[in-house]
Amino acid sequence: MHGIGPPLVTPFTEDGEVDYPALRELVGWVEARGVDFLVPCGSNSEAELLTATERNRVIETVVEAASVPVLAGTGHPGLRETLAATDAAAETGADAALVVTPFYYDHDQSTLAAYYREVADSADLPVYLYSVPSYTGLRLDPETVADLATHPNIAGMKDSSGDLAAFIRTQRRTTDEAFDLLVGSGSLLAQALDAGASGGVLALANLFPEVCREIAQTEDAERARATNAAVVDVNTAITATYGVPGLKWAMRERGAPAGYPRSPHQPPDDAATEHLASLLAETEPE
Repeated sequence: MHGIGPPLVTPFTEDGEVDYPALRELVGWVEARGVDFLVPCGSNSEAELLTATERNRVIETVVEAASVPVLAGTGHPGLRETLAATDAAAETGADAALVVTPFYYDHDQSTLAAYYREVADSADLPVYLYSVPSYTGLRLDPETVADLATHPNIAGMKDSSGDLAAFIRTQRRTTDEAFDLLVGSGSLLAQALDAGASGGVLALANLFPEVCREIAQTEDAERARATNAAVVDVNTAITATYGVPGLKWAMRERGAPAGYPRSPHQPPDDAATEHLASLLAETEPE
């Protein structure tokens, strides 16, 4: 996977049901604005609020609607659930599996490495590691990633640590062109690309895919950094500040069929929407 891939939000109705027609429309909306691949059932997809059956159908829907590769989120806290979800994603036609670190328990690096080897040994899809310590409390160390990168069925990693120094350390240890190192923070996209990233899986790419693609494709590094700096405030708002509910509200304001958040998420309040509206007005591409 190279370039820009949104961790595609899952549209829900106001009653909390998955809106599959809206999901198909959303695939077309982001593709029309320039993305290179799609990532259903990631963190911004509210994957942990979906049943296993819903997750599989979401992936299937995206695969059917997409004209770009699909990197499907299949990770669970336990091995058996992850293997079952990865097998199901392969059957639907997904191109690769994004597997989050097994969470809830405090696993050490050797346990994480053993887990990923078991997943990769069994999977019929290329496996991408996914480190997102803000949600899981666990991170994959650069040395662990370098070791796992030698596995023939581990194709890359999404690093959502937000730690640029750790990203660079990982990149220096995984220089094989066959290993795709993807950044998971929109605020660091230009810097990560400068450091050798293959691309990004970014919440921001749900809202402003065209801006993310511009950053990724320009050959002018200074311009890329300036463009990136201009979206840091809105990226922070739709991630750390207001989360998925804020992201979906902002997407709807741009005309995207993003749907509504699923409980226990709650819609953003008036102060949040006023702040988001002001940021959108400042950021809207010409």
